[in-house]
Amino acid sequence: MEEESVEVLPPAPDESAFVERGYAGPVTDTEKNFAAVLAEVVCVERVSADSHFFDDLGANSLVMAHFCAKVRKRADLPSVSMKDIYRYPTIRSLAVALEETAPAATEPQIPVQTPEVEPAGTLRYVLCGTAQLLLFLGYSFLAAAVTGRGYAWVSDGSGLADIYLRSLVFGGAGFVGLCTFPVVAKWILIGRWRAREFPVWGLTYLRFWTVKVLLHANPMVLFVGNPLYVLYLRALGARIGKRVTILSRTVPVCTDLLEIGTGTVIRKDSHFLCYRAHAGRIETGRVSLGRDVFVGEKTVLDIDTSMGDGAQLGHTSALYSGQRVPDGERWHGSPAQRTEVDYVRVAPAHCGTPRRAWYGVLTLLQLFLLYVPLTVGGMYMLLTEVPALGDALAPGTVGFTSPKLYLDALIVSLVLFFGFVVVGLATLLTVPRLLNLVMRPDRIYPLYGIHYSAHRAITRLTNVKFFLWLCGDSSYIVDYLRGLGYDLSRVEQTGSNFGSDVQHETPYLASVGSGTMVADGLSLMNAEFSSTSFRVSRASIGPHNFLGNHIAYPSGGKTGDNCLLGTKVMVPLDGEVREGVGLLGSPCFEIPRSVERDSRFDHLRTGENLRRNLAAKNRYNIRTMGCCLVVRWFHFFFLTVLGLAAVDLHGVVGQLAIAVSLVLGLVSTAAYFVLLERSFTRFRPLKPRLCSIYDPYFWWHERLWKVPDHYLNVFNGTPFKNMVWRSLGVRLGSRVFDDGCYVTERTLTTIGSDCTLNAGSKIQCHSQEDGTFKSDHSAIGAGCTIGVGALVHYGVTMGDGAVLAADSFLMKGEDMPRHARWSGNPAAASRDGHDDPATRRR
Repeated sequence: MEEESVEVLPPAPDESAFVERGYAGPVTDTEKNFAAVLAEVVCVERVSADSHFFDDLGANSLVMAHFCAKVRKRADLPSVSMKDIYRYPTIRSLAVALEETAPAATEPQIPVQTPEVEPAGTLRYVLCGTAQLLLFLGYSFLAAAVTGRGYAWVSDGSGLADIYLRSLVFGGAGFVGLCTFPVVAKWILIGRWRAREFPVWGLTYLRFWTVKVLLHANPMVLFVGNPLYVLYLRALGARIGKRVTILSRTVPVCTDLLEIGTGTVIRKDSHFLCYRAHAGRIETGRVSLGRDVFVGEKTVLDIDTSMGDGAQLGHTSALYSGQRVPDGERWHGSPAQRTEVDYVRVAPAHCGTPRRAWYGVLTLLQLFLLYVPLTVGGMYMLLTEVPALGDALAPGTVGFTSPKLYLDALIVSLVLFFGFVVVGLATLLTVPRLLNLVMRPDRIYPLYGIHYSAHRAITRLTNVKFFLWLCGDSSYIVDYLRGLGYDLSRVEQTGSNFGSDVQHETPYLASVGSGTMVADGLSLMNAEFSSTSFRVSRASIGPHNFLGNHIAYPSGGKTGDNCLLGTKVMVPLDGEVREGVGLLGSPCFEIPRSVERDSRFDHLRTGENLRRNLAAKNRYNIRTMGCCLVVRWFHFFFLTVLGLAAVDLHGVVGQLAIAVSLVLGLVSTAAYFVLLERSFTRFRPLKPRLCSIYDPYFWWHERLWKVPDHYLNVFNGTPFKNMVWRSLGVRLGSRVFDDGCYVTERTLTTIGSDCTLNAGSKIQCHSQEDGTFKSDHSAIGAGCTIGVGALVHYGVTMGDGAVLAADSFLMKGEDMPRHARWSGNPAAASRDGHDDPATRRR
């Protein structure tokens, strides 16, 4: 079996890889100590002070991360970060640089330490979970009661016109109720949010969680990018000026602490939550944006941050708690720092209040007159007018023991599921192309017009996740993206050209060069926005590149041929075009394009070996895709059985049947996919691997990534998510607070008790660089905090009580000391007051 393939371990260092090129002995004590530590790490007798870590010694980032960890444990040596290693890649240059900067390091002289986390009591933890469960059950029964009464009222109609009108009234009233209920609940339960902190799992947290869940479930989230969404945030207490455009689907929770000035633009995938979880407590704080502010894509605005009038924050950047961007200044990076790059590159257009008002009114008319009645009436017609279902759903005719129920559910699920696959694929390959006929590259259009509507429709239709999930991590993703409209030049097929998470603004202006490989999380930013206008422009990635995880690539990015773009890197928009180098960090800096160890599988990617390996991988991926389709259909079939049974039993036990079906649907979904993933692994933990992407083990590992896990978000902020993580194989301590963390390799991850995991954070125990796959354990100690949007890589150890700041990237192999506070991309020990709760309170 594939999962039993021979484990490939990293090779032992080869003495020939460390041939001395004119040995230069260390002179100073710092050089001697550095050389002794490095020689121990790379397993050689001595190291020249002038030997390049990567070119001469053949080291890689993982080896050098171990070197940094050993140096940090020695009191006689200055602390070294991975950024220092790349900037000063020899013992001599590193020692000189650190000795020169040492005198400038004033208070504090050691990395900021974090206080001990006060563990929450188990009783409080259990009571909070029980209360959350009861609230969910109550909400489910309320939704079932409204749905049941509405269905009965619509079914009393006669004729298509009457059914349409009743569907319009009931659907419209239901939609308004779903939108207004969270707003009313917020004002009743909370009133006005204020800057404060409170422990998790308490009564105050229960009210906070209830409001947060209702806001996330509000259908108003669908109106992101529409003026109606701004009105919704104002109703929740946010102070938002005119001509504000918000494109991020991340919903701010503590809205009274949000202030946005006139003419501000916030791009997609930005976090401005106005709260964060830290050391077992929820901290709320202000986020203040002045007039004409620009906030780029994939950014994080921590609490107690502000931007002055006309300020800009570039993509892949973060403002830490306490940071303030002065008026008119441009900042980027994580943590953000001043830059001269102008991120607002589209001229304004005429887009006044009347235009926005009409756009909002037309959206509501389209919603209430078309979408709502068609959805409600269509479901009613499906359940009553289809002969098979009409007979099956006559009250009292169907029971869970009736074969007819399962036969009808089988027919309905097959038609709907595979009909969606066929019709959906045909739709997204044709309709967006017709809409694109009205768009012209590099032409400036005003917001909230016909071109803006066409652009939004193209974006939504061509970013359907189902087909990316199905085709990703296989050869067939290339054909799918080409069908969408990508320009992929002459494809050098590898079988893993793209992952299963690729985003774009428009596929018709996306170019990827020959021989380029892309990991998950790529976002092509080929649309630019101001507060009144937008334009679409081509985003081009050069040939023979490799792009790591979670990269926002803008149009006009200054990278060319043969580049390695590291995970979470900020793609530069200024300077010369980078070629033949690697880029890492935010803001980015150059690193080696590749190292000797990464080329050990190159022989498998050329000639006859490639042809044979690719054919075998394609056959395996086809089986995986077929298996995944069957798995998703069977889940849909089971939900169809529950739905049909609930409709039939509604006439016998009333709304209770619908409420029970909702609860059973959620519980069974989690249980089904947990059991599926564990059965794929034969209930055994994964083992660390270093292998080629043409190793059968890697193909099997890719199959695990295709097991759906979107259901996990429902359990965010509750003790039940910990139960799901444990069921999936995560070695998890007690009372962990998980507000939205994602773990890729569950059985390779260890998380200690009383940890705090923030929204948008990720623990990724693998990497894929060019044709090499690597995975290893990651261990998060007790009482640790992982900030909003932070990423923890493989082979990482976080000591007890350590804190990783928002949007930070903790690189592979790093070893954080106990109670340390690290921040940045790449992460290093913090030496300032930013993001320190004690400093912020003072």
